This record gives sequence, C-alpha cells and structure tokens, in this order.
Amino acid sequence: MENENFVENLATPLSHNASVKSVFGEPIETQGKTIIPVAQVGYGFGGGFGQKHKNQSEKDPLNNEKGAGGGGGLFARAKGVYEVTPQTTRFIPAVNWSHLMIAALAGFFIRGWLTKR
Repeated sequence: MENENFVENLATPLSHNASVKSVFGEPIETQGKTIIPVAQVGYGFGGGFGQKHKNQSEKDPLNNEKGAGGGGGLFARAKGVYEVTPQTTRFIPAVNWSHLMIAALAGFFIRGWLTKR
C-alpha cells in the first residue's frame, strides 16, 4: 500500500535536521564576550491510514473504502543567551522573571487588600 510509509516519509527529513544547531545559535563574539543564543525547538507529527471493505464477504478491490491523513506542527521560542567571558559563564533568560514575580506579588497583595474591605 502506498500509504504504509507515509509517517516515515514525513519524519525522515525532520530527523536529519534535528541537531544541536536547532537549539543553540551561532556564537557572536563582541567586547571580549561570546554570546550564544538558546532556543527551545519542538515538533510533532502524526498520520494514519485505513481501509474498510464495504461488504466483508466480498474482497473486490474496487469495493473498498480507503483513507489517509496526517499533520504536524513546529514551534520555536527564545529561551535566552549564554554569556561566556574569560572569568565566568552565565545564562541570561529571555524573560525577566523578577518583573513577573513582583507583578504577581503586587496583584496578590492588592487582591487581599480589596477583599478585606
């Protein structure tokens, strides 16, 4: 059946491109530092096929119902950068979590203050 290798044919090109370069960008050297961009990359896919005989007692190939389908998705998200200097290496996240935590705490205290009233 021509659809038997559908998922394999879909996955093979993706698996050949899966490498460290999909997650870590090319290093950038500036001002005595090396900056390495980091991303989160993911993909998923699926597919299937089926065949049903209209009349189970009759195995006429022209009397069959066949179907196939497939799909996939890809996402990429910046996670941050590694900053490498002669003295140290550190990870700088793309999202400033301290600002988010301050906003969440402020919201929590404001909610508590409003519910006491």
